[in-house]
Amino acid sequence: MSENQSEDKSVQQGDESAQTSTEAAEPSESSSPAKHKPSAIGRVAFLILTAICFAYLYYRLNGAALREGLSLPAYMTQVFSSVNWAPWLLLMIGYSLFYFVIDTLVVTRALGWFIQDIKYKDILPIRASAYIISIFNEQIGKGAMALYLNKRDQIPGWEVGSVMLFIMFCEIFYLLVWATVGYFFGQGSLPEVFDLIPYISFGAGAFLIIWVMYFRGIILPNNKLRDKRVLHAFRLAMPWHYAAFFLLRSPALLAAVIVYTVALNLFGVEASLMTLLPYLPVIFFAATVPTPMRAAAITFWVIFFPENEGQMAAFGFVQHNFFILFNAAIGLVFWRRAQRELFS
Repeated sequence: MSENQSEDKSVQQGDESAQTSTEAAEPSESSSPAKHKPSAIGRVAFLILTAICFAYLYYRLNGAALREGLSLPAYMTQVFSSVNWAPWLLLMIGYSLFYFVIDTLVVTRALGWFIQDIKYKDILPIRASAYIISIFNEQIGKGAMALYLNKRDQIPGWEVGSVMLFIMFCEIFYLLVWATVGYFFGQGSLPEVFDLIPYISFGAGAFLIIWVMYFRGIILPNNKLRDKRVLHAFRLAMPWHYAAFFLLRSPALLAAVIVYTVALNLFGVEASLMTLLPYLPVIFFAATVPTPMRAAAITFWVIFFPENEGQMAAFGFVQHNFFILFNAAIGLVFWRRAQRELFS
């Protein structure tokens, strides 16, 4: 642990008693009569988005089927039957296991930075079990990890939640960085909308600098928002933590570029590494949207490869859903150990 980090943790611990009394005096969010409105609005918004995605997919796929003189079921059956499934399955199993290793490493290091050192092998069952819940929503899965660590290691849930928030925050910038790298390598062949990426990246970079300066107390030193418990990890985070997160997480994306390129060719679609490098971060953003069967991500595949509607719809469907379901299967392998640790 660095001297700066030790000093920050000492200051934070010294402030906790005052912070606890302050936060205890704050009105509970659960007492707000309007607490259900945002979630209701969100559900309606996601239902509308899902309907738009499925309507668009049906329109594109039905049009492709008609051009082939086939019904939609016959067209999609033809698409699925032409895939070389055996190498695809081996490829995806290997990628899912590799992602699990990297993902667990990221969580382990982040917990070590901001809370306490926990052995990698002790995080494995926690991260794996959370994949089961992530079938429905990745962010709920991260919340389950906070509950798990609270019960097993008596770590306050708000501290773990703060680390999960830090991870989710950094994931946005990590994907944006790789989307920007991909843009500059393949900008000549990308849709015009990708021309916005440099401007978005510049704005995001400026925001990140201001964000770090604020939590280091350089900007608005008397502002108390940074003292919220849920922002614990950001108060301790140094600039190198953000860079380290990027380096630790990046092997998963670079592996995904290779795997998805090979997988696309197995589906009969020609693609190159440089083609997918700017596309994948955008599609991974879409995959985090909680639409049924990852409809938003599937829709983006069809948009990016409009000449291969059937192949891309099939590809997006099996690619994203296999990844989620196989990760959940990894969670089942660790489920008994997780139960022992929680309830023994």
